Amino acid sequence: MKNYENKVAVVTGAGGTLCSEIAKDLAVRGVRVVLVGRTLEKLEKVAEEIRKAGGTCLTAACDVADREAVARLAETVDETFGGCDWLINGAGGNNVKAMPTITSFDPRELTGELPEGTKGIFGIDSDAFESVLRINTMGSFYPIMAFAPQMVRKGGGAVVNFASMNSYCPLTRCFAYAMSKAAISNLTQSLAAYFAPAGIRINAVAPGFMVNERSRTYLGTVEEGLTPRGQSVIGHTPMGRFGEAKDLLGCVRWLLDQEDAAFVTGITVPVDGGFLTLGGV
Repeated sequence: MKNYENKVAVVTGAGGTLCSEIAKDLAVRGVRVVLVGRTLEKLEKVAEEIRKAGGTCLTAACDVADREAVARLAETVDETFGGCDWLINGAGGNNVKAMPTITSFDPRELTGELPEGTKGIFGIDSDAFESVLRINTMGSFYPIMAFAPQMVRKGGGAVVNFASMNSYCPLTRCFAYAMSKAAISNLTQSLAAYFAPAGIRINAVAPGFMVNERSRTYLGTVEEGLTPRGQSVIGHTPMGRFGEAKDLLGCVRWLLDQEDAAFVTGITVPVDGGFLTLGGV
């Protein structure tokens, strides 16, 4: 517990399935947690659980792709807790409007003869595409720029970004998401090198296919039945299951720990049940 007491952790995407569990795990260990997300109602539910368990937290509705909003958030954290020690950049996502419905080029895309309800890459929403890039890239970059000065002032700190299996090999149809998550791995490396003299370690986790409401819709479940895409995922996952939020906790704690991971920076750690070990052949 000595590495956690009185630390201040800013967790973006804290209303979601994964980062809400990370926030609660840190809070129970004595970390003062700032819960950040777009929807205050979701954050308050997480905050209620933390407070009932005796933890300390602050909720803040903020669009992390809005530089000025993030700057105001950093001011609030500084005024309330005296600055940030740890930053978990979990906010992000995809947008179905930025995705085609087919997995490879069809000449009918150019003639307008695709079947109704079918969309190729030329039919995707470019604004939605750009919004995915912004939330997944600038939504991590802006918080680092806002909270790194506080970490410098405190003598060091740690950042954990969220990459993805898409960082290593893009999945079909997820062009914007894959592009942005590949950028996160590169950003993690480049900023880790830059901030190393300041005592700030910057790493990333790359979750495999994790259980949440969205995944149940697109992938199904092992217990209740899988969609064809879900069957493909499980077929490439040696451990034979989807991940759960709790599977990330130990890795995140290790990357944050200033003693156990003191010489670790610039890496992206897959937490994927072995998904990357199988080439599909």
